Amino acid sequence: MMCLLYLKECSSTHDEIEKFISDDTLDIQAVYTFNQTKGKGQYGNSWESGHNLSLAYSVAVPDELIKLPNHLFNFHTAEVLADFLAILTKHAVEIKWPNDIIIKNKKVSGILIEKKMMKGKPYFLIGIGLNVLEENFKHLPKAGSLLTQTGIGFNLEILTEALHEYLVENLTKEVSEESVLEKLNDRLFRKDLISVFEMGQSRQNGIIRTVDKEGFLWVELEHDGLQKFFHKEIALLY
Repeated sequence: MMCLLYLKECSSTHDEIEKFISDDTLDIQAVYTFNQTKGKGQYGNSWESGHNLSLAYSVAVPDELIKLPNHLFNFHTAEVLADFLAILTKHAVEIKWPNDIIIKNKKVSGILIEKKMMKGKPYFLIGIGLNVLEENFKHLPKAGSLLTQTGIGFNLEILTEALHEYLVENLTKEVSEESVLEKLNDRLFRKDLISVFEMGQSRQNGIIRTVDKEGFLWVELEHDGLQKFFHKEIALLY
C-alpha cells in the first residue's frame, strides 16, 4: 500500500507524517500541503513557502527497502527528483551538492533526509520543498520556482500526484553505487567551472572536480590546490 494524504495546513510535513505511519505494516507513507508554516531545511535551516504557491511533501520509506549507503541514497533521491523535473519541464536540471535542485542557476527545490525510528521501525524520512508558482524572490536572490525558471504554471494537485507516483516507483529501484555516483557527477552544478567558495572566514576561487564514493566534494582551489570537503565545510557562492 502506498498512501498519499493531503493536509490543508501544517507547520511541517516532516513533523506530521509520523502520525500516519501504520503500527503493523511497512508501507510507504506520504503527506503534503500547499500551506506549510514552519518548513524545515538542511542543517536546521527553515524552508520558506508561499500559501498555495509551493509544495511541501514528506515521504517515509522503510529502511529495509533501501539497499544504498545513507549518503548515496541522499544523492539518489536528488537524482530521482531531478529526473522527474527534467521530464516534466523539458528543461535541464542540475544538482548542487549535496542535494539542492537547480534550474537555470536558481534553486527551485531542497531536500531534507533523516533516518528515524517511527512506530518502532527504521525509516528514511524524505522532505521535499518545491517552489512551483512563486514569482517574488527579492529576498532570496539564489532561489526560483518552476514558473520563473520555465515559464510554466503547473497545477499543484496534478503535479503532486505525478511526483508521488514517480518517487515511489523509482526511489526503491535497485541501482548500483557506481551508477548513482556517475549520475550525480554528470548533473553536478558548476562542475569544471570557476566559482567562488567560502570556507570559514576566507574566500577563494576554485573549480568543482568531482564527488567521490564517500560523498566528499573535491574542489581545486586557487591557492590551496585540490581539497576535499564534507557538508557545511565549504559554501559555493557561485
